[in-house]
Amino acid sequence: MATEKIVNEILKDAGYTPREGRAIIVTYAPSNLSEKITRFFSNEFFVLQMCEDSLVLLPFGRMSFMLKKDVALEIPYDRIHRVEVREDMLNYRIELDTEDGLISLSTQQKELSEFRTSGTLSVGMSGFGSGILGASALKIENWHRTNLDATLEELKALPFREVKAE
Repeated sequence: MATEKIVNEILKDAGYTPREGRAIIVTYAPSNLSEKITRFFSNEFFVLQMCEDSLVLLPFGRMSFMLKKDVALEIPYDRIHRVEVREDMLNYRIELDTEDGLISLSTQQKELSEFRTSGTLSVGMSGFGSGILGASALKIENWHRTNLDATLEELKALPFREVKAE
């Protein structure tokens, strides 16, 4: 469970320049229904943060759900050939076609995020700050929900270089 401020601090300490409001919760996308079922019980989550020159994944601990201070993956924008984002049941599937191959990620749609892992990881406890618990002094913001639309749009609009035919 992490605030967006903590995500930014970890990335700045690692030498990155995070873009404000461009962090969402993701996981690697399963390839088929069987894998989707098995991952339901043992999924690993990451913060996908758009930085100045690259996409960066920061992992959450599998048991603690605390954000680790490690960069799990960095994908420079100039190595991305194509980005496709499409609905996949209650999630969005993000496919990044890179020089090193296809990377498929999944992110939970914002409408139910307070009831799902993305809300828990980006708020601290499901339901807080969503209005579903009624009026409350606790106004904790679900940054996954807040950032999702703009982050997906910017991913789809990344400037790509032409791939030279061999």
